[in-house]
Amino acid sequence: MREAVRPVSREEILRQEDIIRQIRLRPDRPQSYCIITYGCQMNAHDSEKLAGILEEMGMRPESDRQKADLILFNTCCIRDNAERRAMGNIIFTKEIRREKPHLLVGVCGCMAQQKGFQDRLKDRYPFVDFSFGPGEIYRLPERLLYAMEGHREEAFKSGEDSTLYEGLPVLRRDPFFAYLTVMYGCDNFCSYCVVPMVRGRERSRAMAQILSEAEDLVKGGVQEIMLLGQNVNSYDGGEPGADFARLLHELGKTGIRRLRFMTSNPKDLLDGLILEMARNPAVCPHLHLPAQSGSDRMLSAMNRRYTRETYLDRVRALRSAMPHIGLTTDLIVAFPGESEQDFGDTLSLVEEVRFDSAFTFIYSPRTGTKAAGLPDRVPPETAKDRITRLIAKQEDITRSVFASLIGTADHVLAEGVSRRDGGQLTGKTGRSLACNFPGPPELIGQIVPVRITGQGSNTLKAERIERKPE
Repeated sequence: MREAVRPVSREEILRQEDIIRQIRLRPDRPQSYCIITYGCQMNAHDSEKLAGILEEMGMRPESDRQKADLILFNTCCIRDNAERRAMGNIIFTKEIRREKPHLLVGVCGCMAQQKGFQDRLKDRYPFVDFSFGPGEIYRLPERLLYAMEGHREEAFKSGEDSTLYEGLPVLRRDPFFAYLTVMYGCDNFCSYCVVPMVRGRERSRAMAQILSEAEDLVKGGVQEIMLLGQNVNSYDGGEPGADFARLLHELGKTGIRRLRFMTSNPKDLLDGLILEMARNPAVCPHLHLPAQSGSDRMLSAMNRRYTRETYLDRVRALRSAMPHIGLTTDLIVAFPGESEQDFGDTLSLVEEVRFDSAFTFIYSPRTGTKAAGLPDRVPPETAKDRITRLIAKQEDITRSVFASLIGTADHVLAEGVSRRDGGQLTGKTGRSLACNFPGPPELIGQIVPVRITGQGSNTLKAERIERKPE
């Protein structure tokens, strides 16, 4: 049985703050840090919190890991490739340490929460100094201090996955965009997914705390907020009627210009939420709605708890309420037992829905999940052929979607200068499509009205317009 959610006490937070002060006063503390992040937006936001804590210790960021005094790997284990890539980079720090004996190395994130992983790190990789899971970000000061003092056992102590903590410092990358976590964990237990085992059970933040944070962000100049959760549709603020639709409604009153959110499970996408999305002017016309497969047989084996038809029903409801909404998705090919007919059902789903884009993956078995023990693995050559065909199909659709938008008006949040053309700014449209347009750097951080004039391979081209789009 899973341990119940445990809010982190104020006393514990104060203890960690005291350790921060201790480290800041130590002459042997690291002077610089480099955080290397893998995986999802939740991990990206966790890294912002980690950076905030390290800054309070008096450290400065260093983009070159070979120059940093502390390297912290914030890892992902949702797929084998991400885990292998992270481990390769972690192991490489042994070479850096030969040149910098004082280097400290930490490993956190989802990999660190896997059963037995921290013990393996401690026993097999002496050049790694400390570790903690995503439920114990607030313990970074403690683990770092243990590492500095040579208390190796305590620096790798396995921790909780179902804590709920507030008030951590955050060092955001941009002053105009912010992640805002509304809930942690997942109770869905899809048969291929390790998230419930490493992120813990679902727990929602209090609505009042979320709204207060959002108000502070708006006052600070943030134009766009991305709400985060493993399944935001399951948000429950702990009081009657405090569901995700109401949270969106209340957030719309804060004055935020743009609201986005992810991720949503199709089985929980209720009509009330769709209605709120359609009538709330802050909610962007885009939704990431993972389908995973177009085959009912595969969806059942994945324990997704919806069918192809119920997924299509949600798509129809969304487009009826928001005709110009852009939809993106996740798709898995070569799940154990997938036949050519099952794969054909996924291709036909993509053709019918016509997603703006899709994140496509070959199934990757994860230890501890139900799917890892399933028979009838799809041969690698078949999996490779299927992913190639799926990507080609989606790329054709994406080009068609982009072409259909030429001549239309939209708004783009200017995020920076284009890497390819210094006279162009780049950002995302309301439906989350990358868009480049000419403009001065002074527009960065502003929401700019544009008209779409063309398309590239994966971006739109636009020109600035004076009037707001209709």
